[in-house]
Amino acid sequence: MGEQEQRVLLISGCSTGIGQVSAVRMQQRGWRVFAGVRREADLQPLREAGVEPLVLDVDNSESIHAAVDTVLTATGGRLNALFNNAGYGQPGALEDLDRAALRAQFETNLFGAHELTCAVLPAMRAAGRGRIVFNSSVLGFAALPFRGAYNASKFAMEGLADTLRMELRNSGIQVSLIEPGPIATAFRANAHRHFKAQIDPQSSVHKETYRAMERRLTAPDGAGGFTLPPESVVKRLIHALEAPRARPRYYVTFPTYLFGTLRRFLSTRMMDAILLRSTVSERQLSATDRNDEPG
Repeated sequence: MGEQEQRVLLISGCSTGIGQVSAVRMQQRGWRVFAGVRREADLQPLREAGVEPLVLDVDNSESIHAAVDTVLTATGGRLNALFNNAGYGQPGALEDLDRAALRAQFETNLFGAHELTCAVLPAMRAAGRGRIVFNSSVLGFAALPFRGAYNASKFAMEGLADTLRMELRNSGIQVSLIEPGPIATAFRANAHRHFKAQIDPQSSVHKETYRAMERRLTAPDGAGGFTLPPESVVKRLIHALEAPRARPRYYVTFPTYLFGTLRRFLSTRMMDAILLRSTVSERQLSATDRNDEPG
């Protein structure tokens, strides 16, 4: 593929995990990949992998527009695709999260993705084609307890992407959502950091649940029978970017397929019961754990 014909992709959230693996794999497939990271310290590993890293903090409007300007200047105004991948999970019961915590969750997971998308749309419209992919979650359509801030941000992302897809009809720009379940990344470790920053377990009525939750958040990456590697997301990303007709949604992992199917047939109350049952182990301490509690 010649330089003039090389497709250009911008990805946010490439410091680790899905974003990092996606950047490398798409570069290997012949794309010119610009990989956004929040910290300058994360630039060099990506540069050594052959992609073109740049600082892109989706919480910062100036950073967003500077990054897009850098890409368009380097490519002569060409940008074929955007993968909105940056995001994190804020654990905790909703009654224990203040307005600032929810605002921060939405700034990263939704508002940043929206502003970045709007910044690249003029170039795609000028070309008459483009692909925009949002990395959502099974929690974008199936809410689980003690993940309320994250649930809400991903539910909102799904509504934003669905609306954008209809508004861009006949523009040549296709919009897709990828909806992973558990993926072996640093997501849990990052979520635990945000938990400790925002939640005071000892003053909460959910203190015992939080003890069990922290055990899950500090478990080794990949723990759990349904956890898949980041490559499983990249497989869907490749189709969303390269297929003649991208799908509106891509399921990844067994829980996504399961909950996606069940919600089509079950009542809300029945669905609630199943979702609660699926998380019962992380909300209950074992008898041994309770015996280990200080008196």
